[in-house]
Formats: sequence, C-alpha cells, structure tokens
Amino acid sequence: METKTLINEREYGYIGKEKESNIITMKKGQYVAGYSVGILYLDECWYPVLPGNVANLSTYDFPVRLKVVPNCNQERIHVGDPTLLDDIIKAAKEFEAEGARAICAACGFFGNFQDKVAAAVDIPVYLSSVVQVPWIKTGLKPSQKIGMLTADAHGITPNLFKSCGINDPNSVVVRDLGRLPEFSAIIESRGSFDNEKVRKEVVEAAVNMVNENPDIGAILLECSDLPPYAADIQRAVKLPVFDFITMIRWAHFATSQKPYYGFI
Repeated sequence: METKTLINEREYGYIGKEKESNIITMKKGQYVAGYSVGILYLDECWYPVLPGNVANLSTYDFPVRLKVVPNCNQERIHVGDPTLLDDIIKAAKEFEAEGARAICAACGFFGNFQDKVAAAVDIPVYLSSVVQVPWIKTGLKPSQKIGMLTADAHGITPNLFKSCGINDPNSVVVRDLGRLPEFSAIIESRGSFDNEKVRKEVVEAAVNMVNENPDIGAILLECSDLPPYAADIQRAVKLPVFDFITMIRWAHFATSQKPYYGFI
C-alpha cells in the first residue's frame, strides 16, 4: 500500500529553505518537474506564433509544457469532430502521468471536449478560454453581456457552451474574425501575416462590437492567437479583457501556491 501511494503521489508545494531537510517524493513516470500546467495544442498549423500566443513559451513568467494532439487540425477541432476525443484524452492522460497538475489547451474549440476530458482524468481540466464565461458573468450587472471575439463563429455552438458549463448562451455576444482579410491568414494557415494589419482588424472588431452592443460589460477572447492584442483591445474599449492567458495563469497559481513572507 505504501509503495502504491508513493508511485501515484503528485508532489505539491514550494520548495524553499524551510523544506531543505525534508524527504521529497516524486510521482513515478514524472521525468520533468517545476511546472504545473500542461497545454495541448493543434497539429498542422502554419502561421507566426507571437509572444502572448498560448503556444509561445515566452508568454509566461512561469514554466509550462506543451503537447501536440496528433492529427488534431483546425478543420476538425472547429467542428468538434467526435473522433478526436480518444486522442485528446490520450494526450491528457499522458500529461497526468508525467506530473502535470492542471491541463489547458491552445484553441478555444477544445472546449467541445471539456466535459469529457475533465471526466477522464484526475486533475483539473480547463481546455477553452470559454470556460471563464460563468465566472465573468457573475461579476457583471444582470443586464450586462460578454462580448466574445472568435476565430470562427460557426464553431461557437450550443454543444461547446454546454461542454464548458454555460447554461445561458444568450449572455454572450459573438463577433467573428475569421473572414477578415489579414486575420484569415491564421485560419487558412498561410504561413505569414502583417501583424499591424491583424492588430487593427481585431481592435476595430472589438470597438464595433461594443458600440453596437452598449450592454457589453467585458470582453472574452476565444482564440488562443488573440492574447497578443489583449492590451490594445482593452485600451480601445476600456473594459476588462479575459483570454486564454488569464485562464492559464489562474490554473497555474491555483496549483502552485507559494508561502508568503513579510512584515506584520
């Protein structure tokens, strides 16, 4: 029993001076340490991955790990292809075995599988930035809505909302970016784009959405490629902006608590 417990134990806790002489265990099969969040990402994408993007490691001031889901491309994930489920669960279980303490992903449409993947592993799962909707809504006035910028409005379906724990999709106003001239380079995997043109398109879309819907109280960026423009969007619309990085930071800090030192 003791050996089995040791094999399955996932170490939590900050290692500081107060722990120098303590015995520390390691989960068997965990060959990499010092991170908490494992991030699943798409296969076969081809476009610049900027700082701020979920898949750009310089985005974070803490370590994360990435793992590709084989053959999980944009076309399949955007429609929630059910045949992807086994491969996504397999990758999630690999992260779990390797010592991750939480699992996230690098595309909002992984949310189609949020409920099933969360049920398949024993660590927290937050696959889509969309899972933040209930929490964001709680902080707004009852009459206010959330403005969502998405790479593909056709993929924002009742199934995606349900899987992400959202019971009132009417609280979300969706604006599609996928057909914009420059942003579409991401959807079409064109290999390059003019970053300033993308920035302008995204900001203009956010401004227009808020102007047309004055009851919007916060912005949610569904797409994992949008966080590089979050600050520009916020400056323009003057509202709270939530995205994948706000979610991943939340998951990281919840699973990597450090002790506090200071004066009383």
